[in-house]
Amino acid sequence: MATSGSSDFNLNMAEITEEAFERCGLELRTGYDSLTARRSLNILFADWANRGLNLWTVEELTQTLAQLSSTSSISTYPIGTITLTVAATSSFSVGETITGGTSGSTAGVITKPSSTTLTVTVPTEDFTPTETITGSSSGATTTVTTNFSLVDVQSTVDVLEVVVRRSGSDIGLTRIGRSDYIGIPDKTTQGKASQFYIDRQITPTISIWSTPENSTDQLVYYRVRRIQDADVATNDADIPFRFLPCLTAGLAYYLSVKKAPDRIGMLKDIYEEEFQRAASEDGERTALRLVPTYSSLSVS
Repeated sequence: MATSGSSDFNLNMAEITEEAFERCGLELRTGYDSLTARRSLNILFADWANRGLNLWTVEELTQTLAQLSSTSSISTYPIGTITLTVAATSSFSVGETITGGTSGSTAGVITKPSSTTLTVTVPTEDFTPTETITGSSSGATTTVTTNFSLVDVQSTVDVLEVVVRRSGSDIGLTRIGRSDYIGIPDKTTQGKASQFYIDRQITPTISIWSTPENSTDQLVYYRVRRIQDADVATNDADIPFRFLPCLTAGLAYYLSVKKAPDRIGMLKDIYEEEFQRAASEDGERTALRLVPTYSSLSVS
């Protein structure tokens, strides 16, 4: 018998919902059934963020650091990309410096111009909605009023490893906590960064110390982002196929709380088993080398 020759099986949100309803002993009948299922799916994704690291949501980001002057540098950056939506971009070019912000400091560099958007890679906390930025191209200065989005920044769950890249070489930074960061006597000291602090607010930021001593160093880090939402029934889930059994079981359990209370216990057990199996598989496989400390050695 010939095999299918395909390995592309997937389920969209509608199919996941139908499977979950069937596990509850129900049928998907109304538009509200689909709505309540999508709401439960998004709550389930939030729960996964609390349960631990999802490797497919880890992405590498690069942030160019900024020294404004010999006595002033930008030490705190949003984690992610601020997208500026502008009325027109014909006067802006790649690599152009823009100025703006409540204090009028240099705020970023345009790196991806198009007909409607500019992506700022050196954003600061100075940017506010409907900011006015100025720039020049071929000697002509242009001012554009913008509206920017923090959606990408706010999708950050956490940050893993961080390095500073200078002249092609990467140096690791040490993560410190809130009390350690606030205890630094002079946060404006310029030099090569050695420590970083993550402020996990709704709009999370990364603060480095020492502050940048030039505008060519780059901050390179791994960010853990949110799983993308289930917005419409035709969306595919933002998960690897390995997590389809877990996702379907989890939605069935969540729906049983609302629609099939007699099956809660059974569906919860199935979901927890599927999650543990998927989570244990979704890990890095590295060599393990155990080295005893001197304190563990004894001489008889």
